[in-house]
Parts: sequence; C-alpha cells; structure tokens
Amino acid sequence: MDIFQALALAVLQGLTEFLPISSSAHLILLPVLLGWEDQGLAFDVAVHVGTLTAVVVYYRKDLAKIMSAWLGSLMGKGFTDDAQLAWYVGLGTIPVGLVGIGLSDAMQEALRSPLVIAGATIIFALLLWWAEKRAKEQRTKITLVDAIMVGLFQAIALIPGTSRSGITITAGLLLGLTRENAAKFSFLLSIPVIALAGSLKALELYQSDVAVSWDFMSIGAVASAVVAYLSISWFLRLLNKIGMMPFVWYRLVLGVILIAVFIR
Repeated sequence: MDIFQALALAVLQGLTEFLPISSSAHLILLPVLLGWEDQGLAFDVAVHVGTLTAVVVYYRKDLAKIMSAWLGSLMGKGFTDDAQLAWYVGLGTIPVGLVGIGLSDAMQEALRSPLVIAGATIIFALLLWWAEKRAKEQRTKITLVDAIMVGLFQAIALIPGTSRSGITITAGLLLGLTRENAAKFSFLLSIPVIALAGSLKALELYQSDVAVSWDFMSIGAVASAVVAYLSISWFLRLLNKIGMMPFVWYRLVLGVILIAVFIR
C-alpha cells in the first residue's frame, strides 16, 4: 500500500459509510478496477476508528444528553425521551449482534461474493425507492416498535452491498418517520455497530502476526474521520431537498457496473 491508495480508500470509506450507497460495494470495486492488493486488517481497523470518531463528534451534544438521561433512568430519576432513545439504540443493536455471532466463517465468505454484493445493491435500491415513494413522513419521535423493526432491518446489512444506513433509513421511512429522523436514528444506531465491528477487527489484529504500518493507519483514521463528518453534515442538510432518489439511481448504476465487471 502506498499513500495514494491509503488516502483513496480512507476517503471512499468515509464518504460511503453513512450514505445509503453501500461502502462494502465501493471498497471491493475500487481495488479490483485499479488492480490493488487487499489493504489489510490493520487498515480496516483504522478507518473504522475514523468513521466512529466522526459520528460521535457530530452528535456529541445529543450523545451527552442521551447518555446523561440514560444514566438517570438507571438511578431512578425518570424515563425521559432521551433516556428512551438511549434504550432504543441499545435494543436496535441486538438483532445485528445476534445474527453476526450466528454467521459462520463460511457463510460470511459466501456473502462476500461480488455477485451477491451486486444483487444486494440493486435489490435494496428498489426497496429504498419503494419506501421513498410511499413515505408519509408523519412522525418525529422514535417508538419501541420503530427500534425493534429498524434493528431487524439493520441485521440485513450484514449482507455486503445492502448498506447499513440505506436499509435502516428505508425501515424508518416505511414506518412513517420523517427523512431527517430516520437518518438521525440510523446514524445513532451506527455508533455501537461500528464500535463492535471495529473492536472485533482490532481483536483479530491483536491475535494475528500482521505487521502494522502506523503511518498508513494514521492517514486512514484521520482522512476517513474528516470525510465521514463532512458526509454526514452534507447528507442531512440536503436530505429534505433531494430526497432518496439520487441514491436509488446511483445504486442501480453501481449494481450494473459490478455485474459487468465480475461476470465475464
């Protein structure tokens, strides 16, 4: 890996992690198109740290209130809306954790097939299109049912090409949440998921004998954090103006490109 490859992958990860366009599809396609070798486990850990840092910093004020209210609920100080949201984020994380634990190594490897990724990219683009067309956008408050359903949808994102943010925003829209609140809950849900995924990768790295290039890891973490922060900000500002259809069309085109590249 050279500095250009490190920057390109970090920027791509930061940009696509929180947009509904599937970061896994992009991170597989770019090295194939450019003939790059796999970036390695250490670099994956670094960019996870970067994207996690971005979402935590972006929602730092909300997280401070949510965590304070959650601790207050544990101490018997009341069950406020912020405390409920904290519990709902935890509840919504359970399905993806259980499914992730239940997937065998063979199943995970099979799901990483380029054709699976291409199919998921197209299929869940159409589901996002359907959700966008029938979205009523009537509610702003997250309920227990929302947390359970969005959490179940999030577990589907273990199929590469689905897009974790895409499938959870889709679920929120289908449940009647506004685009802004569906996206916000999706991003809050990403915090424990990214933290868990990064921790597992870090544990794998610790248990392996892989040499760590700290310079490239630092570049990856910083670049992905900056780009992810800007990506979240840009996406939320434009969401009500542009809707989800540009991302639907982008996913459809990307899926076709993946099929064209890998079916020969």
